[in-house]
Parts: sequence; C-alpha cells; structure tokens
Amino acid sequence: MKTLTQAIIFVALVVFAVACGSSVDKKAELAKLKKQHDELAVKIKKLESELQIGDSATKSKVTTVSVTEAKPQEFNHYLEVQGKVDGEDNIAVSAQMAGAITAVFVKEGDAVRKGQTLAQIDNSVMQQQIASTKQQLEFATNLYNKQKALWDKQIGSEVQYLTAKNNKENLEKALATLNDQLEMTRIKSPINGSVEEVNLKVGQMASPGLPAVRVVNFSTVKVVAEIAEAYAPKIKPGNKVIVFFPDFNTEVNSTIRFTSKYINPVNRTFVSEVRLGPSNVQYRANMMAVVRINDYHNPSAFTIPVTLVRETSEGKYIYVAKQENGKLVARRLPVTVGSTYNGLAEITAGITAGDKIITTGFNSLIDGELIQAN
Repeated sequence: MKTLTQAIIFVALVVFAVACGSSVDKKAELAKLKKQHDELAVKIKKLESELQIGDSATKSKVTTVSVTEAKPQEFNHYLEVQGKVDGEDNIAVSAQMAGAITAVFVKEGDAVRKGQTLAQIDNSVMQQQIASTKQQLEFATNLYNKQKALWDKQIGSEVQYLTAKNNKENLEKALATLNDQLEMTRIKSPINGSVEEVNLKVGQMASPGLPAVRVVNFSTVKVVAEIAEAYAPKIKPGNKVIVFFPDFNTEVNSTIRFTSKYINPVNRTFVSEVRLGPSNVQYRANMMAVVRINDYHNPSAFTIPVTLVRETSEGKYIYVAKQENGKLVARRLPVTVGSTYNGLAEITAGITAGDKIITTGFNSLIDGELIQAN
C-alpha cells in the first residue's frame, strides 16, 4: 500500500512538472514554429510532387501569381543624418572689456547695422581720464609751440625744444589710446542682421567672452550635419542632398558645399554644410532637419522590393515565370543584391531585361511548379 501511495505521488509530480513546463516560453515556441512553417510547406509540396501522391485535384492545381517585367531604372541610395539650420552669420557678440551695463539700445527682433552700438558699458572714469589728458595735451601743445617758435629763431636750447615736443607727442598717443578704450565700452554689432537674443540688463556686469547679444544674418542659410567617419570616402562637396523639414513636411533640394577635413576625436564624426535656397520654410536658427545625402547613384539598375528576395544556405534568389513546353512554371533565379534603400533592393547580377518577376503568390512556390499569371 505504501508503495502504491508513493507511485501515485510520483506520477502527480511528473504531471505537474510537465504542465508547468508546457506553459513556459510558449511565445518563443510559437515564433519558432511560425518560422519553420513556410519552409515545411515548401518541402511537403516538393515531396508530394516527387512521390506523385495526392488526389487528381492536387496534381492539377495551378498557383495564381502576379508578375512584372524587369526593366532597368534609376536607383539612388541616401545616407540619412540629422542636421540643424544655421545662418551664414550667427554671432554671439560679447563685450571687449569688463564693466557695468549703463544702457541697452536693442531688443529681440530689431534689425541692426554693422557697427551699430547695441549696449553701453560704464565709461565715466574713462571720460574723466580723457578730459584730464586733453587738458594736459592743450598745455603741452602751447608749450611746444612756444619752444618751437624760439628754437626757429635760434633762442633757447635744443633740449628744451625736444622735451616739449616729446611731452606733446606722448600725450597725443595717450589720448588716442584712451579714445580706443572708450570705443571698447560700446558693444557693437559686427554684421548686418537681426537681434535674436539679448542677455544684458542695466546694472549687470559684462565680461569679455560671455555672450551679450546674438545677431543673426539669415540672408544666406545653411544646414550643418555631423557624419560618421565611416562615410568619409563617400561624402564630398557636390553630392546631391534632399533636406527634409518634418515640422513643415517640406523638402528642399541642394548640394553639399563643404566637408570638414577634421575628425572629432570624441564622437568620430566630421562636419558637412549644405546651403539652402529659397523655400516655403521660415528658417530659424537651430531648427532640426533630416539631411538625405545621395552617396550612391546607378542610372540603369534593376530594382525590386526587398520582400521578393528569398535566401537559403546556397544564396539569395527570386522567383520568375518562364514558358516551358507550352506551360507557365515558376523558376528560382539566383541573384546578387547590391545596395538597398527605402524598401528597394538593387540587383547587380542575375536579372536580365524582360524577365517576368513573380511579385505575389511566391511564398509557397517550389521550383518548377505550374503557375498562372493574373
């Protein structure tokens, strides 16, 4: 009795383990079976054909397919990268000397001219120095003129004349230097353009190197993109480019104007620039864009949807329709695939003009099977 009880418990445990195991990773098993389904269907069909089994209906069955005639056409491959819009002149203007801001003369959106004063740094101390220097220069000039008049009449010593002349010239140079420094207290626009940012307020301290006002000139617009080092041999000035603006759903055709000779050691990329022509897009600095660079072009290529290409351990192939003994049959055609882009594959070998490529109904076909083209 004890042995029987132990046997029952053992059987129950086995059943429980099997039940648990069957529920584990069912999705993976289903995916595996689906993956094998097409291959098994083809093998079964082939074996049935070879062994001549099945009823007469099966033997006389003809698979309906769609075909298209192979014709050479243009094929383009594009490298897609992300870029950003920038003006040819996009400058963050900073102060040339440190000091407190006493006035700001512009605001965002203002149009400015080259050399126009955007803001003023406190120059009161410098103004006092200039006034003092001017007074000293006036005195030195009068003294020099008198010494010169005497020297011209051979009165007085040459040393007195040269000393007066030297004092006058030194004060003139000092005044010129102070005037140059006075100009440096004015933050000026280096270009014609529009004010995009004003980072200054009255009373705030300005410092050299810190952005004070951003001035942008969008008369000439460009897109800047960083491209991986691996594409350096293919990307060069003159390459055709399609710039796509997702926010506007608009494309602009252009060409690459410039490619950098410098590789960024941090992210291993180089910079390329594309000039933009007129369009319906209202360009803005740092606007994002998709840059599609035409890095490969074949004016006469055979192209087919990538989904038509099948693959085995022997290589890649497609199905074509051929007339044999008055009947239309499906035949495997080995092919060599070149570049692929946007769902299309370039066939570099295997296809010839006029081949009837099967485009639908090919999933369960076997080589030599009777077909009917609709």
